[in-house]
Amino acid sequence: MPMVEVREVLRLRQLGYGLRRTAALLGLDRKTVRRYLAVAEVVGFRPESSEITDGLVTDVLVALQPGRPGGWHGENWAGLESQRSLLQEWLSDGLHLTKIEVLLRRRGVAVPYRTLHRYCVSELGFGAQRDTVRVDDGEPGQELQADFGRMGLVGRRGSVRRLVKGLVLTAVLSRHMFCWLTFGETLEEVIEGFEEAWIFFGGVFHVVISDNLKAIVVKADPLHPDLNTGFLEYAQARGFVVDPCIIKSPTQKPRVERMVPFCRQAGFAGEDFPDLGSARAGMRRWCLEDAGMRIHGTTQRRPLEHFREAELAHLLPLPEGRYEVPIYARPKVARDHHVGVAKALYSVPGGHIGERVDVRADSRLVKISYHGIVLREHVRQAPGGRSTFPEDLPQEKRGYAMRDLEYLKSVATGHGEQIGIYATQLLDSPLPWTRMRQVYRLLGLVKRYGAERVGRACAKTLALEVVDVVRVQRILEQALEQEREEAGVQMALAFPPRFARDPSEFALKKKENHRA
Repeated sequence: MPMVEVREVLRLRQLGYGLRRTAALLGLDRKTVRRYLAVAEVVGFRPESSEITDGLVTDVLVALQPGRPGGWHGENWAGLESQRSLLQEWLSDGLHLTKIEVLLRRRGVAVPYRTLHRYCVSELGFGAQRDTVRVDDGEPGQELQADFGRMGLVGRRGSVRRLVKGLVLTAVLSRHMFCWLTFGETLEEVIEGFEEAWIFFGGVFHVVISDNLKAIVVKADPLHPDLNTGFLEYAQARGFVVDPCIIKSPTQKPRVERMVPFCRQAGFAGEDFPDLGSARAGMRRWCLEDAGMRIHGTTQRRPLEHFREAELAHLLPLPEGRYEVPIYARPKVARDHHVGVAKALYSVPGGHIGERVDVRADSRLVKISYHGIVLREHVRQAPGGRSTFPEDLPQEKRGYAMRDLEYLKSVATGHGEQIGIYATQLLDSPLPWTRMRQVYRLLGLVKRYGAERVGRACAKTLALEVVDVVRVQRILEQALEQEREEAGVQMALAFPPRFARDPSEFALKKKENHRA
């Protein structure tokens, strides 16, 4: 019964209208009019002196509410009231009302499900939603809310069709929105969607309130979310701030939450897009011509006109050129002191074999870092290429790995002039790297016989114009043997005898132990 209806009955009564005339004017039954007036007199209404106030009308309406003798509720309600604490415990444990109804019946309290539901809702707060408030829209051009949602299938009917998702971006103030369709939610696809959005809006918003998809947030946290490094670098390059909402809290970004089903139902549904390209073009046109020119239910304005009037001038400048999405990887350093990135090899300094390093690769540079410290920067190589810094390799293997002939010559010259000349002669070949093993053999002779003896042997072979490291080794062995014969020195044992005592001593001790 509306308040205005009761008020009009009381007003007509003050004007002197009878029951029949009042009922005819208001389209009510005379019994209803009589009941209204009777209840009004009970709560204190007097036609000749009372003022018809909102309080009086409210009292009449309350008194007109149906009731039961002895109170508002019956025996079933009283039975539930006796089990109040137990019902609270069951609801806090997450039990469904259907299960609670069964448990109550076991205890001898049999009540209808509707009564149980009404009692839990009105007395125990079951299913009650918390109060909410509307958050202010903020300054023009400041906030953009982003969310992902499924849109539908693309492809000709009867052929293979694929599910597409929509990255929906909504301006908080004007509600102007953009929908970018993708097959996945990778970092590359998300950044591509944002790049298209900046072109669509004509600038960059200052703050992006995003969902917690992995391309943006690695680990969600209300206070300290762990942002994806790739998207964070993109935000820094474009000048906006990322503000992820709390996980599983759609009320944190309400402007865009309702736009996802709106895009799906009003924009994508019913369309026959043959491929992803045509679907993107169709949704872009729909965002401008249909969604952008409708009268928004909250703002009562056309979002496109509202955006151009209030927000466009406050956006950050449109970026020059497309953003290049880097490659982020965490490879393990192999035994050859290299890591593989995008089918190319890059050297890593230090003793990091078997450890994982962080790699960022763009079209120009490849940065390798370990625990935040940059170890090496390489020029980006094509697939199958390799970039190696000599200082990243062990010193004893550096020359051979890099085929550095000058390095081998300098090492040989460091042991003596004749050895350096001999090494240069060894490498004097149309294919010098095929003679590198002989130089390594020569350096091995230096370690074994000493630089002075090897220098004399090299001088002898050079005098005979013989360049052969095997000949040098033979000269050194013969000279060493001759020196031993002249000095009368016998060859010392390479290893001491295995037993220092005579075996008979152990045999005797064994017999004594046996007799004991």
